[in-house]
Amino acid sequence: MRLVSLHTYPVKGCYRLDLDAARVEPWGLAGDRRWMIVGDDGVGVTQRQVAGLVAIRPELRPGGLLLRAAGWPALEVTEPTDGEPIVVRVFSNLPAAPARRADPAADDWLSRLLDRKVRLVWLGDPTVRPIPDTDLVDPADRVSFADGYPLLLANRASLDALNSSLLESGEIEPLPMTRFRPNVVVGGAGLWAEDDWTGRRLRIGPVTFRVAKPCGRCLVTTTDQETGVRGREPLRTLAKYRRINRQLVFGQNLVPVIDPTAPAGTLAVGDPVELLD
Repeated sequence: MRLVSLHTYPVKGCYRLDLDAARVEPWGLAGDRRWMIVGDDGVGVTQRQVAGLVAIRPELRPGGLLLRAAGWPALEVTEPTDGEPIVVRVFSNLPAAPARRADPAADDWLSRLLDRKVRLVWLGDPTVRPIPDTDLVDPADRVSFADGYPLLLANRASLDALNSSLLESGEIEPLPMTRFRPNVVVGGAGLWAEDDWTGRRLRIGPVTFRVAKPCGRCLVTTTDQETGVRGREPLRTLAKYRRINRQLVFGQNLVPVIDPTAPAGTLAVGDPVELLD
């Protein structure tokens, strides 16, 4: 098995970055979901509510971000380092975490683009947010502004199997892997091989991960990541073939097994992928 692609999402819910290599930190890939757009209530705004987030194409810069969107002037955003932190939540039912507000110019840019009042916040200290599924992880595990786990793995062969099912149901166009917003995509595994990895350890290149749990999928997967247009797939087909423990499953959630005081390992496309136990 090999690592065939790597992706991060600098601003939660917005467009991805496709990478050749990425450093692994205890809370996820470097730069992944350290920024989040929130409403007045301090709760994250995601593609579940606003499909138009796909139009925002962030680029990482030393010490900040460059925000781009077609037809809009680009905006430089600096990581905020002063001011009182504010309390935010990824979802309203999850524990709060302190974050810092970006420059008001970013709030204005995003509010006008999304046609709603929002704020941009930065998770300056990712050690403050525990993984929400406390029953399945170590209490010391941490996560960025990702929904629940530091990394999401997807299997290319499983996407091929899903697309075959879509074709049988009358869908003409296959779905790209981008619909599932993974961090790491594995090639060379069998169809749905990842189902058997739950609770085991997986090594990708120099880094070992715990395979925590299958990923239950939501409305976001029905959103075209290039246009923001929603459809019915893949949830309709997943409901027929991939309903597991009352969830529509595609992919696996990973937790890095690394010493936070040691140098971080780096993943690169082409790295070998090995199931350890």
